[in-house]
Amino acid sequence: MKIALIQLNIIWESKKANCDNAELFAKKAFDEGCDLMVLPEMFSTGFSMNVSTLTEDKDGETAMVLSSLAKQYYVNIIAGFTVKDFDGKMGRNMAVVFDRNGDRIAEYTKLHPFSYAGEDQYYIAGSAPVIFNIDRMKASIFICYDLRFPEIFRIVAKHVQAIFIIANWPASRKDHWETLLKARAIENQCFVIGVNRTGKDGNGIDYPGASCVYSPLGNKICSGDEKEEFVTCEIDLNEVNEVRTRFPFLKDMRAILTPSKLGS
Repeated sequence: MKIALIQLNIIWESKKANCDNAELFAKKAFDEGCDLMVLPEMFSTGFSMNVSTLTEDKDGETAMVLSSLAKQYYVNIIAGFTVKDFDGKMGRNMAVVFDRNGDRIAEYTKLHPFSYAGEDQYYIAGSAPVIFNIDRMKASIFICYDLRFPEIFRIVAKHVQAIFIIANWPASRKDHWETLLKARAIENQCFVIGVNRTGKDGNGIDYPGASCVYSPLGNKICSGDEKEEFVTCEIDLNEVNEVRTRFPFLKDMRAILTPSKLGS
């Protein structure tokens, strides 16, 4: 499978400009024979807390654009954007998956809003991971801060061949981003695909790009640098079964155990 990792320099709170850029990359993905295009977290707005202005209906303008691009350029698309919660007072930081026909085949709400930056005050937390199929590849997806919580990756590990993480991960913690992506690949013995933005946002935060793909053995097989770019990577899904057969570590996983009380 050939995957295009799109490192956007997201234009702050400008849906049209970012969707226009997404179309340019979708055309490039088609021209280069990619099976899947992956855009960062909140690709159409940046990591903004402007919920009242920027959130939209689940089937609103951004979803319509992505569906149209997927169908027009015959490419599967994963992308992050924000939608209104049911009561309209808060939003959902979501990842949505469209197949080559433009049909929505999966959606996921970020399980861990980034409370350090106040995200939990504007966006509700999701309730569960998702598993979906893209061209017969079994996959799951998480968003940015979720990467720091390995227990949620364990829930899906045995059922998938690839896990995607879309992000607005800051340059100041780039080393954490790369280290945790590699760790998630090693411990779950699957491909881990991290797609991060680049540039500077409206809050003055710098982003390093550093999108990358790690193999089931934790080897980095492609990566981007700090500029806006189109990074492609081909993965062989047979490698997942080969690694898990050779090193059947996941078979030894046990249910989460409750710690004993001190002194017992």
